[in-house]
Order: sequence, then C-alpha cells, then structure tokens
Amino acid sequence: GPGHARMYAGLQELGVANGEDLKETLTNCTEPLKAIEQFQTENGVLLPSLQYALPFLDLHGTPRLEFHQSVFDELREKLLERVSAIALEGKVEERYKKLEDLLEKSFSLVKMPSIQPVVMCVMKHLPKVPEKKLKLVMADKDLYKACAVEVKRQIWQDNQALFGDEVSPLLKQYILEKENILFSNEISFLQNFFSPSPKTRRQGEVVQKLTQMIGKNVKLYDMVLQFLRTLFLRTRNVHYCTLRAELLMSLHDLEISEICTVDPCHKFTWCLDACIREKFVDNKRARELQGFLDGVKKGQEQVLGDLSMILCDPFAINTLALSTIRHLQDLVGQDTLPRESPDLLLLLRMLSLGQGAWDMIDSQVFKEPKMEAELITRFLPLLMSFVVDDHTFTVDQKLPSEEKGPIPYPSTIPEAFTKFLQENRIACEIGLYYILHITKQRNKNAFLRLLPALVETFSDLAFSDIFLHLLTGNLTLLGDEFALEEFCTSLFDGFFLTACSRKENVHRHVLRLLLHLHHKVAPAKLESLQKALEPTKQSGEAVKELYNQLTEKLELRKPSPAEVAETPSMELPLPTVPTPASR
Repeated sequence: GPGHARMYAGLQELGVANGEDLKETLTNCTEPLKAIEQFQTENGVLLPSLQYALPFLDLHGTPRLEFHQSVFDELREKLLERVSAIALEGKVEERYKKLEDLLEKSFSLVKMPSIQPVVMCVMKHLPKVPEKKLKLVMADKDLYKACAVEVKRQIWQDNQALFGDEVSPLLKQYILEKENILFSNEISFLQNFFSPSPKTRRQGEVVQKLTQMIGKNVKLYDMVLQFLRTLFLRTRNVHYCTLRAELLMSLHDLEISEICTVDPCHKFTWCLDACIREKFVDNKRARELQGFLDGVKKGQEQVLGDLSMILCDPFAINTLALSTIRHLQDLVGQDTLPRESPDLLLLLRMLSLGQGAWDMIDSQVFKEPKMEAELITRFLPLLMSFVVDDHTFTVDQKLPSEEKGPIPYPSTIPEAFTKFLQENRIACEIGLYYILHITKQRNKNAFLRLLPALVETFSDLAFSDIFLHLLTGNLTLLGDEFALEEFCTSLFDGFFLTACSRKENVHRHVLRLLLHLHHKVAPAKLESLQKALEPTKQSGEAVKELYNQLTEKLELRKPSPAEVAETPSMELPLPTVPTPASR
C-alpha cells in the first residue's frame, strides 16, 4: 500500500533492494522458497556470526522483523550520537564538510520515518544547510513541521511571510492574555495588572517561544521588532510596546550578546527595567537614563523611535507616573517649585517621549516632543495645591472646634484642572494617577471633588482599560461608601454611566466592580443600576455574560416571598452581612 511505499521511500536511489524488488523476484522465479532465502542472504545484516544465531531466534518465535528493527534502532541511536559528536570535533571546515557529505548521502531517505530523525539531526548541526535542501524542506509541509528550530531559522530569515505566519498567532495570544488580566473577575488593590515583576513576566509562554524562535539570529530579531512596530502603528495597542521591552530583556537574561550589543536600546531598557522592578526611578538611575537620552548623537536620532516605544510600555508609564506623584508630594514638604526639580523634569521628559511614541513612529520625525511650559508652571503647582488642601483639612479636623463649626472640604475644582485634563496628554496621565493615589489612600473627599473632571479627558484616557482596571481595584478600599446614595450617584451616574452606552469596555468594568461589591451597595441604588446596565442588542458576549452572573448573584440575595410575609413588623431587619459565597 502507499504507507508501505512511504516507509521505504528513496531506498532504490541508493541501490538498496525494497519490497518491490522482492515482489519482482518472486513473480519471475520457479522456486519461491529458495528465492526468499537468497533475498534474505543478500539483503540481511552482513555479520558471519549471525548465520547461526538467526535460526536460533526463529526457534524462539522472534520474528525477523522484530530482530532487524531492534538492530536498526540501536544503529540509529549510535548514528545520532555520532552526528552530534562530529558537529563538535575537529576543525570547523572539516566537521561541516563531513556533515554536508552525510546530508548529501542521506537526504533522499528523508521521507522514510525510520531514517528521518538522522537526516534532521544532520541538518540541525549545519550552520548553513544548502539552499536546495532548504527549498525542498519548505515545499513539504510534513518535513517543515519535523524540522529542528535551528533549520527553521535558516528558512525564516529569507522568508519574512512564512516567519510572520509563525509569529502572528503568538502575538494575538499575547494581546489576549493582557486583556484577560485587565478584565479579570478578581478585583483587588493588592494584586493588579502591574503586580508581576518584569522577571516573572518574561517567563510567560509567548516571550519564551519568541526568544526560542529567534535564538541568536539578529535578522529574525529585527523582523519581530518590525512586526511589533507595524502592529503598534496599526492598532495603537500599547501592549506591543511591553512585548518589545520584554523580548529584549529576555535575550538579556540569556546573555545573548549577538543581539543585545546591536540593539541600541539595550542599556537604556536594562536600566529602566530595574526601575520598573522597584516601581520607582531613584536619583542614580535617573542620572543614568538621562545620560542615554542626552547621548543620542546627530544622525542617530532614529533610536528615539525605539526608545519612545520602550517608554510607551504601560509598565514604564506606570513607574514614571508613580514616581512623579511621589516627587510632587516631596516638593510640597520641601516648599520647592516643580521647575526647580531636575529629577521631576526628567520624569516628565520621559513621559512625553513615551506618550509621543505613536506620533513619532507614524511621522518618522525623530526628535523629542517639546514640553509645554504650562504643564510645569501651572498644572503641577495645581496638583500640589490639592495635596496642601488635604493637609490643611486633616489638620483642621484635629483642632479643637471653636464656635465657627466644622470647616467643609473644598468641593469645587479649578477650571484650569479640568481644561488641562482635556487638552494635555501628559497632564491627563499624571492627573489620573493622582486620582488613583487619593483613592488608594481612602480619601473620599478628594476623590469626589476631582471625579467630575474625569468625564471628558484627553482622548478618553479616563475610560481606558488600564485606568479603569486600577480604579476598580482601588475603589474596593472605599467599599463602605457604596452604601451611601450620594457616593453612588457621583460615581455611577456622574462618571461610569456617562460612557457605558458608547464604550463597551466601560460597561464591562462597571459590571466587574458590581460583581465584587454588590453586597455593599444600597438596595434601591442597586435596582436602578441593574436596569441601567442591562445589555442591549449591540452588546458583546462578555457584557452579557457578566450581566447574567450579576443577576444570578442578586437573585440569591433576595428573600423568598414566604420569608417576607412571616417577618413580624415590629422587629428591625438585621443589616445584611456578606457571606463568603456572595463575594
């Protein structure tokens, strides 16, 4: 049958008899048994001592095939060991000459399943497999599949489209994994999107597979970077920037100098990686990063495109923004203005380089974005005044109250703040991180004061997945406030619901939050939210699924009609205590 033919493919070319020859011999002979014996003698294992051993095995009922198979397996193992040994011994030219000769002799048998491993092993050890052989492998799906990654690299480096087909599903998987974390049903201020350390993230399946595919091949590394740039331009998805940095650092972990030394971003990324690990840019590293930026030479400005992509990684932005908020608080204590702090100015410089990545790569104009003076002279002092307001209010609360009564918390927001959040990307990013900061401090007053400024922000940043993921996590710290009508109205009606109908992702984040906190929300409010959040015909599967989960949880909380009827009206209902199941 055809399977049989494939098993012995290519033997005839080498002058080795196969089943067809035996068939022919038997068809054209007068004494079949004699002919079989002759065929066995001519084509058997040529060892004199075997002449007597084989009949002995026959007596024990061991089929000849089984015997030949075991001899064959043994020989194949020895051959594989020998090939690997040849690849390491003698002068470079000689050993490759030996392997090339071996490949020439054995390649015609590459389709024989039993011999294929040997041929593949020879190719794996050849740094340059002859072009003709690579073309034959490429043309045959099964052979291509069976190839070692060392051989595939040689094929990929001259076939960008084929390499793209291999890389593409991995990139899709990577983006999906990121989105699953951002939309995860687990909500916590302790564990969030930014919790895993860079080293842990680089152990991820996709980064490891890409690292393995690239090996030490600079050409393939460049191709992957080109894919990432193109996809970032096409989708504006910042997770591609994360992968750009993770891939470089994964090769750094393996000390692959062939690639690290030619990537001009290597040292900058390595230094920034240490900052991301600490979630803070300290003074020493700040100097180092500044040195790299100042050291970009005339004629090499294109490296700014790569550096901007590294700085656009959300993990980098998160670190820079957190460091900025910390610096602002320190400046309040030191009575220093933002423009007098070189460290703060450097953080802003890196933030604007990161936030300008898309425009720079798109326009191919490689120069650092100009920093708006207003950001430093007006916006940051405004933020500092909010920090001062909080200090003053806290101190006032502690002073013995005179006749004048309690001092109310300032409730208005300066118009300039709202305008900055709408018109200036860097101001908006820092403003959002300030709001995350006060939420994490459980500062309800400051949160409610600034919340209205989030309804309209620069390119809707306040409704982006990363911000909403962090905000929902931090809001769990204000859980008890959800029992208050006024708090819920400000948060839901005043913020979330303004975008739910036009932005599917916001709808999802609100449902995530309610799944987590529904037992804290005032019942009347919960009912109106349930109506407002009902999915429409246009809603995606994720929204419907979350809404169904929420409905199920709320059904479980409702007392049955019988229980309601039996409650004597005199007794006060007990406050509902969340049971672990309702969490």
